[in-house]
Amino acid sequence: MMFSVDSASHVDGHRSNELVPSRYALQIGEIDVLVVSDGVFPLPATTLATNADPVALTAWLDDRLQSHEVYKWPLNVFVVRSGDRTILIDAGVGAEFPDAPQVGRLAMRLDAAGIDPASVTDVVMTHLHVDHVGGLLAEGLMSRLGPDVPIHLAAAEIEFWASPDFSRNAFPPGMPDVLRSAAKRFVDKYRNRLRPFESEYEVAPGVVVRRTGGHTPGHSVVQLASGGARLAILGDAVFPDHFERPDWYNAFDHDPEEAVRVRIRLLRELAATGEPLVATHLPFPSIGRVVASGDVFRCVPGNWEY
Repeated sequence: MMFSVDSASHVDGHRSNELVPSRYALQIGEIDVLVVSDGVFPLPATTLATNADPVALTAWLDDRLQSHEVYKWPLNVFVVRSGDRTILIDAGVGAEFPDAPQVGRLAMRLDAAGIDPASVTDVVMTHLHVDHVGGLLAEGLMSRLGPDVPIHLAAAEIEFWASPDFSRNAFPPGMPDVLRSAAKRFVDKYRNRLRPFESEYEVAPGVVVRRTGGHTPGHSVVQLASGGARLAILGDAVFPDHFERPDWYNAFDHDPEEAVRVRIRLLRELAATGEPLVATHLPFPSIGRVVASGDVFRCVPGNWEY
């Protein structure tokens, strides 16, 4: 069943009371994809680029008419249907940040799109940061997920969070404790459902999750392929500033140098193939294509087709 504009606008015959729907449907061959916004997450603007010259970061923010103090990170989640499988890719923040009311909206927006969490057959975690696992720690989604739904993630990610090393991060105050707590609670709660893989795993026809490392040791991307069409779901491999400045370290990159190598490799591949991408923290709906000039890239946003 394709995600249609009509079915994505109603729940049991009622419209969502939100001003905007915050979901976008597209089709990759025979695979249906829905991009769902979990909201925006305000963080210090310096988290975008911890190794940047402050003048260069300020110029980047000025070019986009953004605040120098706070950057509102977009937060996207993805629902993929392939054959008889419905796959939730990441789960947003949930209720982990009650003082940030603009984020944590996934459960409400799945309802608004007419998607019952009980219909989800598989979950893929690109990694175990709080803004990816928090939704499955909140009652709105957690209690409605089927009791035997497998959760696919890289084995290296589980291993890392057993004793995480934050020595190369530059987190905002308090964030290390939040990250440790969310990852531990997630692994403890879902341990019997975790289905770790080493390098890659085909979750459903044409839906392959592949470990890249870098951002976290087990960070993974999801690649869709069907009928000659392709889409790369990049998770946190790229942030909005990384097209022009792929060498900038994000505060949440646990191995910054490797994260740079990973993103440059991925961006080069996407520029060469011309296939579209989506990512967690690019502005909703995040769909675009990459143009390359050496190690400097440009993201060309996709045209909305509705």
